[in-house]
Amino acid sequence: MRRFVQVALLVLSGVGLLRTSLFTEAYLRYVKEGMRPLLIASGVLLILLGVAEAWSAWRSAGRRPETEGDGHDHGHGHSGVPRVAWLLFLPALSLLFYAPPALGSYTASREAPKAVAVVDEDGFDPLPATSPLPITLTDFTQRVQQDEERSIEGRTVRMTGFVTPAGGGEGWYLTRIMLSCCAADAQSVKVRVYGVEAPKADTWVTVTGTWHAQGTLGTSSAAVALDGRTVGKIERPVNGYTDALPLALGS
Repeated sequence: MRRFVQVALLVLSGVGLLRTSLFTEAYLRYVKEGMRPLLIASGVLLILLGVAEAWSAWRSAGRRPETEGDGHDHGHGHSGVPRVAWLLFLPALSLLFYAPPALGSYTASREAPKAVAVVDEDGFDPLPATSPLPITLTDFTQRVQQDEERSIEGRTVRMTGFVTPAGGGEGWYLTRIMLSCCAADAQSVKVRVYGVEAPKADTWVTVTGTWHAQGTLGTSSAAVALDGRTVGKIERPVNGYTDALPLALGS
């Protein structure tokens, strides 16, 4: 019985990995896109290990002495599978029948925002004259708190992310979650939004607005916040685990 469980777990896990990484985009909820070849290789390896284990068990059964059925089988007295081992089937089956949702506001609301990098001595590149200006949450944060030229002042910007409730006070957070490798190392970047009603938590939106004048622009005292003008709902982008430039409204 123990070997049957091992074979079943290996094969189910392998098939689940291959299904998730080959035939769906669900794997992007847990790892970066570049990890796809490794997931495929892992799925193939698990299936091969399961087949090898099944073959080994079959050959062992074929060589088993006939006297093993006399009630004195001391070599198999502890072959039962602990009950907790059956719980291992749950993640294997989930890969086949139910993909857990992507990380979202629940994760972002329980961790401090990611500290953005300090811009080097060369400073910031000039901003294009486009209005509203497409910008990432990280770039917005850096320019608000580090750009001594105050280039973001008075500019209407456009950013994309998902809604995270603020949990107290006015406004809500526009959020992006970024992965270095997988969901275990997720970090978030947030911009607080004032003046427009928050859609439902985890809704992906594109927001336009101007910097919320609080603190001294270009210093760490400046609020990483936006006075929102418009909010448009969008579908979750494929690159949802990056801080990418916003999509067009309604796309």
